[in-house]
Amino acid sequence: MVALRGWPSFPEELPVFTPGTAPAEPQALFVEWLTEAGEHVLAPHAVTLSTVDADGAPDARVVILKDVGPAGWAVATSSESPKGLQLRKDPRAALTFFWPGRGRQVRLRGPVSPASAEVSAEDFLARPPASRVEAFIGHQSQVLHDPADLAAAAAEAERWVAENPDVAPETWTRYLVDPDVVEFWQASHDRRHVRLRYRKSDAGWIRERLWP
Repeated sequence: MVALRGWPSFPEELPVFTPGTAPAEPQALFVEWLTEAGEHVLAPHAVTLSTVDADGAPDARVVILKDVGPAGWAVATSSESPKGLQLRKDPRAALTFFWPGRGRQVRLRGPVSPASAEVSAEDFLARPPASRVEAFIGHQSQVLHDPADLAAAAAEAERWVAENPDVAPETWTRYLVDPDVVEFWQASHDRRHVRLRYRKSDAGWIRERLWP
């Protein structure tokens, strides 16, 4: 534990965040932070997607953000994957972005809805070839008894993608998280972290400064 406490958490210089000048809605601020993070850190679009399983136990994994706009934040996966099955049973999720190189975190949560089949297919066909092959391999999170089975499935998937470059799996789905709460967190070395929460109401977004 002594060694763990000795590791630095953030760089010496941190960006300044002034909540009073934040835009009226969270999407604009998120895009600003995401763009800024992209100038300093790897994979700024990586996000932890949290869902709950059939027993109500939390589950989380890192995925890639596909888009963000007035309608919400988009991620994609197979509807038959563990996360897809969990979202089918309980269509709510949380997303967590963490950029330690900037001392920033964004958290949001809300209901989730699938995009149309056309939009989901467009999402899949925009993926790099290796990513499309991976999706066609299937069996995600199942027990792999023999690595040779993976090699055979990958070869078959590569053949299929090469012969059908314009075909997307019917199960591939883009999901849209439409948050009712979005929080922006800026680290401070004096531990007086700056937190700004956007809360959705019938009249629009309410901005609230939170205690650290």
